[in-house]
Amino acid sequence: MTAAPGRRESAPLRVLVVEDDPAVADLHRRYVDSHPRFAVVGAAATGSETLRLAAALRPDVVLLDVHLPDGDGLDVLTRLRTLPGPPADVVAATAASEADAVRRAMAGGVAHYLVKPFTAAALRERLDAVWAARERLRQTAHDLGQDEVDRLLARGGPPAAGLPKGIQARSLTRVEAALGEVAPGSAGLSSSQVAAAVGMSRVSARRYLEHLVDAGRAEVEPRYGATGRPENVYRTR
Repeated sequence: MTAAPGRRESAPLRVLVVEDDPAVADLHRRYVDSHPRFAVVGAAATGSETLRLAAALRPDVVLLDVHLPDGDGLDVLTRLRTLPGPPADVVAATAASEADAVRRAMAGGVAHYLVKPFTAAALRERLDAVWAARERLRQTAHDLGQDEVDRLLARGGPPAAGLPKGIQARSLTRVEAALGEVAPGSAGLSSSQVAAAVGMSRVSARRYLEHLVDAGRAEVEPRYGATGRPENVYRTR
């Protein structure tokens, strides 16, 4: 296979699925392909095949099993980091729930860690977070201050626990991902537009948007229409 061209801004993120059980691999492939922002470009059942396909396909994301027939998937993770080109975001998808495995995965730089079996919704939430983090970095064209670096690193995963009453982590991820689609320099999105994009009421969307503004993860400004009455529009910071 030939190496993949550079990703266009509107192109789906390219995913390599690594799983030795054919039935589970097919399930995970269908989970990924059901997400409009992601597309499976290859599947591997062994560590050696993973490294070969990763070098050839240059995926944006690797959905990595830890238990592989020819070795430890976390050793594969370490070797993935030595491949030339931009590093892939790695989502561990595994039955390994031991604390040592999680620590090693974190040290290897996994973006997320899912313990099998997991639902399509659980994977979608992690993929949304991967996409949103990449979009934030893509839209950042200047040197970063410490506060911006801290926000980017803190927002690499799903929203943390301890959210205000009425704010759900999964819905917050979807709202932030919708804002991430706003092109740099555009006017932003209103609460009504966000509500339509994620499938919630305008009042709920405004509550989530105001939480993002309060947390320093979005900004808001008035937009004046033909009637002269301003409407708030939001964009990620």
